[in-house]
Amino acid sequence: MHDDMLSPQDSANAPAPTATLLLRLMAGGVFLSEGILKFVYVNQGVGRFTKIGIPFPAFTANAIGVLEIVGGLMLIAGLLTRAMSFIFIGEMIVAILTTKISLYLGTSPLPLPPAPPQVGFWAVMHESRSDYAQLLTCAFLMLVGPGRWSVDWLLSRRPSTQPTGRLVPVA
Repeated sequence: MHDDMLSPQDSANAPAPTATLLLRLMAGGVFLSEGILKFVYVNQGVGRFTKIGIPFPAFTANAIGVLEIVGGLMLIAGLLTRAMSFIFIGEMIVAILTTKISLYLGTSPLPLPPAPPQVGFWAVMHESRSDYAQLLTCAFLMLVGPGRWSVDWLLSRRPSTQPTGRLVPVA
C-alpha cells in the first residue's frame, strides 16, 4: 500500500523511509563536527559566545559543545531521534536569532562575511543556509522519526517485558 493510501492513523504509525538514514547522517554529522570545533577553536566556542553576548560563555559554549557531540552521535545512531531533533530545533532558532539579526542590521560583533553581501537581507540568507538546512532536517526527523535503520526502531521491536495484566492459565 502506498503512503498516500494510508489512513491518517496508519500513516502516523508508519515507519519513516529508509532514506531517512541519509538525513540523520547529514544532520548528526554537522552537529558532531560543530560540537568538536567548539573545543578545538576558541573562536568557535567561548570566544564566539562571548562576542555575541551569551551569558556564562565558557559554561554555555562547553555545554552546547557536549550537547552537539552527544546529540549528533545520537542522531547518527537514531537514538531518541525525535527528542534530539526537538532540542536541536530550539538550538538552531537561538543560533539564528543571536547571530543573524545583528548581521541584518550591520551591527554584528562577529567578523563579516569575506565577500559581498556582507550585511542585510541577502547576507543573512547566505550565512544562514546551514542553519536553515539543519533546522528543517531536524523538523523532518522530529515529524517522521528515524526510519528502520536506527536504534529507536530496533528498540521498538523488542518484546515488551511489561506485565500485560492478563491471566495466563497454568497447565
